[in-house]
Amino acid sequence: MDGRLLLLLHVLALLLLAVVVAAGGGAVVGRDSAVLQLRELQWGSSGQASHVMLGEHKKAAAAARTRTRSTTVLELKHHSLTAIPDHPAAQETYLRRLLAADEARANSLQLRNKAAFTQSGKKATAATAAAAGAEVPLTSGIRFQTLNYVTTIALGGGGSSRAGAGNLTVIVDTGSDLTWVQCKPCSVCYAQRDPLFDPSGSASYAAVPCNASACEASLKAATGVPGSCATVGGGGGGGKSERCYYSLAYGDGSFSRGVLATDTVALGGASVDGFVFGCGLSNRGLFGGTAGLMGLGRTELSLVSQTAPRFGGVFSYCLPAATSGDAAGSLSLGGDTSSYRNATPVSYTRMIADPAQPPFYFMNVTGASVGGAAVAAAGLGAANVLLDSGTVITRLAPSVYRAVRAEFARQFGAERYPAAPPFSLLDACYNLTGHDEVKVPLLTLRLEGGADMTVDAAGMLFMARKDGSQVCLAMASLSFEDQTPIIGNYQQKNKRVVYDTVGSRLGFADEDCSYA
Repeated sequence: MDGRLLLLLHVLALLLLAVVVAAGGGAVVGRDSAVLQLRELQWGSSGQASHVMLGEHKKAAAAARTRTRSTTVLELKHHSLTAIPDHPAAQETYLRRLLAADEARANSLQLRNKAAFTQSGKKATAATAAAAGAEVPLTSGIRFQTLNYVTTIALGGGGSSRAGAGNLTVIVDTGSDLTWVQCKPCSVCYAQRDPLFDPSGSASYAAVPCNASACEASLKAATGVPGSCATVGGGGGGGKSERCYYSLAYGDGSFSRGVLATDTVALGGASVDGFVFGCGLSNRGLFGGTAGLMGLGRTELSLVSQTAPRFGGVFSYCLPAATSGDAAGSLSLGGDTSSYRNATPVSYTRMIADPAQPPFYFMNVTGASVGGAAVAAAGLGAANVLLDSGTVITRLAPSVYRAVRAEFARQFGAERYPAAPPFSLLDACYNLTGHDEVKVPLLTLRLEGGADMTVDAAGMLFMARKDGSQVCLAMASLSFEDQTPIIGNYQQKNKRVVYDTVGSRLGFADEDCSYA
């Protein structure tokens, strides 16, 4: 009998060890809570010590993934945080500025009220969805002065020298439709790290004519404003031509204006010809040092809709939690799931479209729990919830936030962590000085149809001060109960998030997104 008991204990110990290794971070206490190592929250830390044994396996899997033609994958990678100051006060100021920009973004989403949702007439079939795909790198934009995630595309070319082609770092945004980059000759442009795109060096570049459908209904659905026309050329014996100009304004005051054009875009080894984008000649706003923005919204000018005949209107991403230059996630275009490395099955919920807000992806949240304890609030299930990669911090209805914060404080406070002052929009903060790791209760959202989404431990806390003296619950409250709740990218870390626009569903699964 003793021998059997020892054998059973040995098996249980091995199973527990396997769970810890699979978690890739702090030890898992259960689906309701996790032990988080605070170094994983530090800006600029690798958080990679627990991933060392998995490195070669991941590299082999990545190589195999690039060989498949069913899905194209772009890398999502956290850059080295050279832009984050080392001095605590300077770092605090820097993070406050980035959170202020995120607050402006979240507020702008409440103001969006565009024309009726216009879906592309070109529907992808199930056969198309499984045809071809792409996978591209996705990285943190922190060294580009943004807390959003970025990826690199190659735009232009067509000539023997490919003088116009160049790598451009763009923000990945599911809340926008039109992809745009800053272009030469730029009359009013913000400072970016990459060289400006030069359309004159690309043999495949062409301005969209005024009578094209892209200039009229499609552009209005994507930006809220139809294109305007202007005649150019005619001097020196050259012929005149009309060009379509776009004007894209964001609720936070940011804008991009320029020529609506087509060119060849390269995405993780896949090349897309005739891609419609904005060639920005006048741009201002909260884009950091990136070259522009990739629109992954729902109207027909988004990258998703334009590539639907090839990638089937399906895409997914996996956002890395670690903040080192070696931590990489991915943006996958196409419905082939062989590139996924999810640790749990993908659970789906209904994707909801709001005609008043065409680009956005909504879902219904029917319930929530913190650390396994259900929370009750009037705001749960009362309105559609926006899933957005372009917002950083999750915003909850006031009643929901109060309930979540209170239950989190009850469980986290039981560990006797002292309170710390609020930081920017984050009002539930703790002094964790002297602690290497903490047990964190996890937020689980119950979704329509029986699916759920449990926030990763790294998405529960935001380190405001490097010494751990100010670590905050990484969520905030909306101002009013009837505003639109938003699930931001900070709470989507270490998740495989699937957008199936053909099947009208959103999927979630746990996945270690640090692919280094």
